[in-house]
Amino acid sequence: MTTTVHADVHAGIPAATVPAATVRTRVRIPLSFDDGYTVTTEAVTFHGLADGAEHVALVLGDLDTAKSPLVRLHSECLTGDVFGSARCDCGPQLREAVERIAGTGGVLLYLRQEGRGIGLYNKLDAYALQDQGLDTYEANVALGLPEDARDYTAAAQMLSALGVDALDLLTNNPDKAHQLRTRGVAVQDTRPTGVHATPDNLRYLHAKADHTHHTIALPQPVGIAG
Repeated sequence: MTTTVHADVHAGIPAATVPAATVRTRVRIPLSFDDGYTVTTEAVTFHGLADGAEHVALVLGDLDTAKSPLVRLHSECLTGDVFGSARCDCGPQLREAVERIAGTGGVLLYLRQEGRGIGLYNKLDAYALQDQGLDTYEANVALGLPEDARDYTAAAQMLSALGVDALDLLTNNPDKAHQLRTRGVAVQDTRPTGVHATPDNLRYLHAKADHTHHTIALPQPVGIAG
């Protein structure tokens, strides 16, 4: 029976009681990006993920020989990943992460957590509120939603199913490392992504750095739309 995880409770499921997930399917997929970069990945799906969502692991490079696999938890962003929206840095982070992980060996977990877990329609509603002056976190709260609804129990399950219990984490978000550690994953080091600032996302990036202590070195925003 699938256990429903309430994603706004960041304590999640403690390591001792995280249920096991198993690998469902492995399939090789050649990836090609707009800038010409290509790489082949092994896409892995799972049975038994705690939240019941269709998360996917992309194994890149040689995971078996990696001394400390490089791992990124990448939350789905249709607007940024697919349509190239400049209001966030998700698309460039995804592109960067694939190449960096492929170079060292590791896994990109593509997690179906649109809008920090609130869903696509709510995210677009939050964008409308940001256009009225709220920042990305204030907009979520104004909609009666959590600032960040993501729970990484499923991510810990996916890593365990892949045999990854110790790793280096590619992230600017300290909450990701904290949640993985509380779920029994040994995060040995955190490595920040690059800074992918645009005139359209600078206020958004500042909100992440100031409000949730993301490790992003940014200039002060002046008259930047949110």
